[in-house]
Amino acid sequence: MINRILLRIKIIQILYAFYKGEDKTALMVEKELFHSIEKTYDLYFHLLNLAVIITDYADSRIEYGKNKLRPTPEELNPNTRFIDNKFVAQLRTNKQFTEYLTQRKLSWADYPEIIRELYEEILACDFFQEYMDAEECDYQSDKDLWRKVFRKVILLNESLDNSIEDQNIFWIDDVEIVISFIIKTIKRFNLQAGDKQEFLPMFKDDEDVDFVKKLLHGVLQNGGAYRELIDQNTQNWELDRIAFMDILIMEVAISELIDFPTIPVNVTLNEYIEIAKSYSTDKSGTFINGVLDNIVRKLKEENKLIKAVVVTK
Repeated sequence: MINRILLRIKIIQILYAFYKGEDKTALMVEKELFHSIEKTYDLYFHLLNLAVIITDYADSRIEYGKNKLRPTPEELNPNTRFIDNKFVAQLRTNKQFTEYLTQRKLSWADYPEIIRELYEEILACDFFQEYMDAEECDYQSDKDLWRKVFRKVILLNESLDNSIEDQNIFWIDDVEIVISFIIKTIKRFNLQAGDKQEFLPMFKDDEDVDFVKKLLHGVLQNGGAYRELIDQNTQNWELDRIAFMDILIMEVAISELIDFPTIPVNVTLNEYIEIAKSYSTDKSGTFINGVLDNIVRKLKEENKLIKAVVVTK
């Protein structure tokens, strides 16, 4: 689930905290990195659980309306299409899902105001009314509704953002990409899979686990040499005048360029330039692009940058 884009960001974040904080061993930094990755996986299930919790809230509102002293005809005969959503019903009974939430103690019980606000925003959406008024509704329509809810309501809700930040410091920057994983998960759901529907794994494969460890330790072991290389290729700039985040991003990029021969140079450069645009200054992307281009040229001239030819079958 956690793709290499996010893995690179996690490594940069952990290294930033390492360099700016107290002394830690490489093993301690690695442990903190994997803890951060685990918390992102927690967020995946925690946010996905909103589909169940919001549906339960909607059901409680229907019951409240029915039990009024003088209920309206609409309250006595409500449209139950939303609470009868087949995707949510399948998710609710999924064994992996329920066990994970229980084991990791993930709950929205302390945030009823967030659930109410999200539900009211959903009610106000045109796509919700279209769903409720449709003559026919099937499993695909049920899934499509929740993909829209996550993309157009949950992702954009500021109160939820603030709540996520309060709940766990590791979740602050992860919401957008985690919701993209959730939307992909909903698309993959199959009614025939029943309560055994599989979720995205934490890591795509063992190769990604190795990628994380090797990239992290490459910077920890060779950061000094990489900073010297950056210094040599930043003409008219003193290293202490360059944004610390820019230096760190370039260190990680250089480590990836040197230590991963199967990853094309342009892939590495593009990834870290995009990260710089989001996590450093407005001009960082252009600046880092220029410096890394010079470093790549120098490494190639010195035969220190050798990329393997990947043969596809």
